[in-house]
Amino acid sequence: MKLLYLSCHSILEYDEIKLFSELGIEVFSMGYYSNPLKNEDPKRPPLNILVHPELEQIHRENQLSAGKKGLKDAKEDIDQRLIDWADVIYCAHIVDWLTLNWAKMKGKRIIWRSIGQSTLNVENLLRPLLPDGLEIVRYSPRESTIPGFAGEDAMIRFYKDEKEFGGYTGENNLVITLGQSFKERENFCNYKIFDEVTRDYPRKVYGGMNQLLGGLWGGNTDYEQLKKVLRESRVFFYTGTYPAGYTLSFIEAWMTGIPIVALGPKLGNSPYEMGQQTYEVPDLITRTGGGFVSDDIYNLKEMIKFLLRTETLRKNISEKGRAGAIEFFGKDKIKAEWKKYFGI
Repeated sequence: MKLLYLSCHSILEYDEIKLFSELGIEVFSMGYYSNPLKNEDPKRPPLNILVHPELEQIHRENQLSAGKKGLKDAKEDIDQRLIDWADVIYCAHIVDWLTLNWAKMKGKRIIWRSIGQSTLNVENLLRPLLPDGLEIVRYSPRESTIPGFAGEDAMIRFYKDEKEFGGYTGENNLVITLGQSFKERENFCNYKIFDEVTRDYPRKVYGGMNQLLGGLWGGNTDYEQLKKVLRESRVFFYTGTYPAGYTLSFIEAWMTGIPIVALGPKLGNSPYEMGQQTYEVPDLITRTGGGFVSDDIYNLKEMIKFLLRTETLRKNISEKGRAGAIEFFGKDKIKAEWKKYFGI
């Protein structure tokens, strides 16, 4: 099977093309990993998977051509040679990449993959493509609450490798979170809540483009540094990202075993998408006992204080959280679900 991967998120791209390659699928990505040995994003390492120099050259030509046409992305006008090479077209979130190329793609197996950013507008864009055979793979069961929900062919979660994320020690008395442009995107990432809840404790925010945070910013970590920070920090405060059900950073933290304190459903669901209840983290934590959730600012502060001070509580929550992460997001589980879905 040959799969053309239309990427909108470098870290998800790293995870998924790695997994698909392990399943024996030939993957070419129109993204950061067009040459997997020389990826363009330092947040993740290169991948030792099959390289397609001839497709990479076509992709470069495609990018130049798109630029001359004034397009934002080559995926808005994909070179026919890349489409012809593929058996499967796999599109992460951006529906326009499908609609703008639909006539050229017909006859292929076409999969749209949700990443937690769908709203009524996105669902309305998907629906006209369904009679022509578009397949939809969701990433959370709570996406069914999206107004105008266009359905699904499967629900397959994101994953993390439990062999890579683990070994929590909590030796650094620090409350952390992960996020990009945290302050600039405060209306979607709940920066103000983070600031209010954690200001009495030692704290850091890790992730790119957070210069506005000043001394609160812990820097932009590479892959190994990220795993180290998650292992050694004491508590993770999860503020969510509207309208996502969960994020990759949540899975990474949960699987590492760092105790998580998270916003409850009232604060965690988007106030901008009326009726949409896609925030799933409270469900996951409640079902496993692997963390704390609340919609009360005082309670959130107290939960963090107890975890910072109480080693036995941290150990209990750490073990339950990691077990829950493996249960819902473990690599072997998700790999088997993709294998079954692709029919290989």
